[in-house]
Amino acid sequence: MRVAVVGAGASGLAALKCCLDEGLAATCFERSQDIGGLWRYTESIEEGRPSLYASVVSNTSKEMSAFSDFPYPEDFPVFLPHARLLEYLRRYAERFALRQHIQLGTTVVSVRKRPDFATSGQWDVVTEAGGTRTSHVFDAVMVCNGNFWDPSLPLHAFPGIEKFQGQYFHSRQYKHPDVFRGKRVLVVGMGNSGVDIAVEASRVATKVTLSTSRGAWVISRVFDHGYPWDMVFNTRFMSLLRNSLPGPLARGLISHRVNRWFKHENYGLQPEKSYPVREPVLNDDLPSYIITGRITIKPGVKEFKKNSVVFYNYPEEEPVDIVVFCTGYNATFPFLEEADVKVENKHASLYKYVFPTHLQRPTLAVLGLIKTLGAIMPVAEMQARWVTRVFKGLCQLPPRSAMEAEVMKRSKSEVWFGLFFDEVLKIDWIVYLDEIASFIGAKPSVLALLFSDPKLAFTIFFGPCTSYQFRLQGPGRWDGARQAIRTQWDRMLKPTRTRATSVSSSPWPSLLTVFGFLLLMAAVVFAFQ
Repeated sequence: MRVAVVGAGASGLAALKCCLDEGLAATCFERSQDIGGLWRYTESIEEGRPSLYASVVSNTSKEMSAFSDFPYPEDFPVFLPHARLLEYLRRYAERFALRQHIQLGTTVVSVRKRPDFATSGQWDVVTEAGGTRTSHVFDAVMVCNGNFWDPSLPLHAFPGIEKFQGQYFHSRQYKHPDVFRGKRVLVVGMGNSGVDIAVEASRVATKVTLSTSRGAWVISRVFDHGYPWDMVFNTRFMSLLRNSLPGPLARGLISHRVNRWFKHENYGLQPEKSYPVREPVLNDDLPSYIITGRITIKPGVKEFKKNSVVFYNYPEEEPVDIVVFCTGYNATFPFLEEADVKVENKHASLYKYVFPTHLQRPTLAVLGLIKTLGAIMPVAEMQARWVTRVFKGLCQLPPRSAMEAEVMKRSKSEVWFGLFFDEVLKIDWIVYLDEIASFIGAKPSVLALLFSDPKLAFTIFFGPCTSYQFRLQGPGRWDGARQAIRTQWDRMLKPTRTRATSVSSSPWPSLLTVFGFLLLMAAVVFAFQ
């Protein structure tokens, strides 16, 4: 079975590796001259490619970001600059001999259903390299072209922008803070990029204003007891609590938790009441930059003037020299027919965020087009493991009507951690991973492990839900999974414990652990009644 993989970023490499694991004849097409996708930093901005700023550091820790059968080296930092993450991807490609299946400098021009698609499920794929176009026939296609390269810049939403005489650009164009030196800077949008750019600009600019219409919770990479936020937050025990509590109580607990670092209301960051819980922003510096006057928080932009801006519910005009619009990206598939993957309001109508619901044969899959409060690499890898088995006929999709009903229901529902313009791309990280893993028989059974390996069960339930858990059983089982889980804290602590001390601390909060263990034991008892 011949499979085309579009893109050699993190998702594309995982897709290619999963194809090879399943014995599929896969070819990966990458339009640029190297692998790495988003994480391959370049000074120039290349058409059709993501563009990072020079100082980017991952928002998820290395243990939570690792592919399930390839842990990060222990000496890598806990949160990774783009160069180290790219190095990891290159090591991954080398370890699993992926490069020989990748065609660099090759653009996928079009992907079209063949005339006999209803019976064959095949695709005509046209690629271009060096000015020469080539036609191929593939049995299936995995779309991994990413969703951080087509900037969304809705200038119509900002009255008066055509009169503004200063400089403005989308965050995709930002590389270094020197452009802000001595300037009065306005950053519009309070996502991760917006806050990062505001913090960097404030070190060289005369003044920095961050405009947000809805506010946001801000959390630090350094969480409880100095451990990475996602190793504390994304555990099965915490996920169970989040998804079991009534909505108001869950939101109240989250509000209490995020306000322990600093009271968001005092810093002008409290989310609006109509959006009581939205996706958090990861930044270690913002509160201290606000309290020291380096950054000023303002409401949403009402109107631009010639050399200034007017904010909603704010009487004074703010003089501005440079505006950075951190307004997100569009989900774009220029090589596909619009009918094959329907995109509306920045999201695609996909079953489980992967499969188009209307195709006669399930031979087209989109990977990585999902926003979760957790690392995307394990998610894309899990999607790829499922997709390849669907391609082989080892896993079956539900009827079209059932898939469409689920997509429709999802588009109208709220998820626990928030609601804003691309709400339908967000879902609980562990719940989603478990669901996809269950389709292929790779979801770990904590109950079974409680009897066969209690220590491992305890670690899996209370500890971080690292991707190695999904290699304990099922297809693709990895013999090193148990050891990887048992040593995950060692790899996390290795690059930080560079000075030997005589005091050792446990990563487990004792009271929480005891309480959770009692809950687990109660669940086991009730399960056998």
